[in-house]
Amino acid sequence: MKRTTLSLIAGTAALAAVTGFATMNSPAGSEESTARTAAQLPVERSSRLCPAPSNSDLADTVYTSFTPVTKGTDEQGKVRLAAADGQSPENSTGEGGKGEGGKGGGKAGGKTGGTSAGAPTLNPKEPGTPVADDTSGAETPALTGTATGRFAPGWTVQQTTEVAAGAGRGLLGTACGLPDTEFWFPGASTAASRTDYVHLTNPDDSAAVVDVELYGKGGVLKSTVGDGITVKPHASEPILLSTLTEADEKDLTVHVSVRSGRVAAAVLALDGQRGGDWLAPTTDPAARLVLPGIPKDATDVTLVAFAPGEADADLKVRLASPSGLITPAGHEAVHLKAGMTTAVDLGDLTRGEAGSLVLTSGEGEGAVPVVAALRVLRGKSGKQETAFVPATAPVDTRASVAGNDAKGTVLSLTALGTSVTVRVTASAGSEGGTATTKQYTLKAGATENVALPVPEGLKGTYALTVERLSGGQVYASRTLERTYEGVPAFTVQTLPDDRGTVAVPRADQDLSVLQKR
Repeated sequence: MKRTTLSLIAGTAALAAVTGFATMNSPAGSEESTARTAAQLPVERSSRLCPAPSNSDLADTVYTSFTPVTKGTDEQGKVRLAAADGQSPENSTGEGGKGEGGKGGGKAGGKTGGTSAGAPTLNPKEPGTPVADDTSGAETPALTGTATGRFAPGWTVQQTTEVAAGAGRGLLGTACGLPDTEFWFPGASTAASRTDYVHLTNPDDSAAVVDVELYGKGGVLKSTVGDGITVKPHASEPILLSTLTEADEKDLTVHVSVRSGRVAAAVLALDGQRGGDWLAPTTDPAARLVLPGIPKDATDVTLVAFAPGEADADLKVRLASPSGLITPAGHEAVHLKAGMTTAVDLGDLTRGEAGSLVLTSGEGEGAVPVVAALRVLRGKSGKQETAFVPATAPVDTRASVAGNDAKGTVLSLTALGTSVTVRVTASAGSEGGTATTKQYTLKAGATENVALPVPEGLKGTYALTVERLSGGQVYASRTLERTYEGVPAFTVQTLPDDRGTVAVPRADQDLSVLQKR
């Protein structure tokens, strides 16, 4: 019995260190006893999956890979990135310097090839310094990637695409996603003006089987086409939403659930008149949601929300402004019918100030889990651009976002509960520069677009890392802004915690307890 128990503990510790998902609580269940028997160690392996960036021949895409510096990591490690073409990713890019089958590190603005035509090469030399590469055209594939050793904790890959003309013209961006088994996307559409795809990417050696459900204002949309979609190993499938239903729905909630295997999922939303962007999955259904970083010059903000259970929800709507939490006039509450998508036009909600939306749907037994996202417009009629802000998880310890420019980068931070102290590090540039750091204290209930540190002597793009040092909860998002022929193009990425460390049992203390039995 003792031998079996000891093997279980050792196996759990190894699993935790490799995957970053396993934890073990102490028998007593108290925080104090947990601290005595568990240590926070860096994860040793991370996965990222990037959807095919565009079907436009006029698309130019930049990829940036970044890992923040983490204490206690192994000195070894590598990053592998391969085209999701149904082939094994064994011969993809390797660790720093030359890649295993790659051609060396690329730079923004200079295509360097990769594992197949149009695929980028990203070969980091050390944590703390981003690397970038770019591709062009409609043939750029979806990517599957892994980082191990010192490159794994907090690894992120940013995909930013410029489309010169046509449906979805403008700036489209997404942080390459994590594989999982369930995703929610409020804010999609099958309206005539929209062309929306849900991209499903499978990182594993076996096929994944996926169901895609659509919910409109009247409830679930009947369709058998979305049931049992097969995604081949190491492959990606873009599914046009309008092929799953005949309904013309301006506002939809997409639910992706995986029967077997796992995938990464993202929605590419293209509008014929208002540009387009990636809609990232919202955080899991919850009774309190935070949607951070609404641009202060937003001309129209639409809230799309959905209650996935059997109970209706009454959402209390508040705006976290620079001065604190306020209730928007005329939009104090929103009623959600269970299983039906609700969209509410909030107008120019921020009125020239930084802001984040805070939604609550009751407390205790009366709380109803919901999902939500914002569709945001900038610019005037005829020259408007679209982006999305999904509800996101807080930065518990640390989060990073790559692909930032010296100009046109906005970092939005929101503090809830009590005031929060954070440290923001601007990394070295992808082509040169020295990292720099600033510290901020945020007032409870307030949103602030902070004055960013910029690397000294910056060349190329850089990464931002947000670390919560003390206080309540902090939520973050990054906006990239550019202007094309008078159109204020932009894209927003939220910053959930990077889960770069994991609680691992301290076997020496656990063993002493077991040996007495």
